[in-house]
Amino acid sequence: MKNKYYQFSKQDNKAVVNIFGDIVDDVIYEDGVSALSFAYELESIGDVEAIDVYINSYGGSVAQGFAIYNLLKSHPAKITTICSGFACSIASIIFLAGDERIMQDASLLMIHNPFVMTVGNANELRKQADDLDKMAQVSVDIYCAATGLDEKAIKKMMDEETWITSKEACELGFATSSEEEEANEVVSLVVQSVKKSLVSRIIGGETP
Repeated sequence: MKNKYYQFSKQDNKAVVNIFGDIVDDVIYEDGVSALSFAYELESIGDVEAIDVYINSYGGSVAQGFAIYNLLKSHPAKITTICSGFACSIASIIFLAGDERIMQDASLLMIHNPFVMTVGNANELRKQADDLDKMAQVSVDIYCAATGLDEKAIKKMMDEETWITSKEACELGFATSSEEEEANEVVSLVVQSVKKSLVSRIIGGETP
């Protein structure tokens, strides 16, 4: 069955990707997305000038998410990521792979520290904690590079498992724009155009 939650499509020199499921190590169910399946699909579309990546995901595997992030960052096409609902946990990292990053209306990001379920003796558990710190640091570095925020601020947000609204994402630098901002810009341009036309008519002695 074709995966309903993860799809690539191509038209002319542009590709569209929907990531509407969990980021997983091995795709067993139709709602999973792995780096391997993503890489195969990315290669199959060939040369394109632009890729739009729509994201609605609670996150999932850190390793797979980092790999998908790197696949997008290293691709020569212009990458636009669009948060269509949730971009949580490692999905927020994938969102940051975009050259342009757009928050749609009623969308949220969520960032937090990575976690794992594990068993073992005291030494193994201490090592696991150290490993998680290193995984978290990679995320911190990506968030800092994208937003320009300092490491202390990002770590505090991750410690507190922070949900970020569309407006906040733009203000903090996680997103480059939102649909609301774009709509306001269009309205502003229309208003400016109307005002310019009215002034021109008045100066020219015309009546509106």
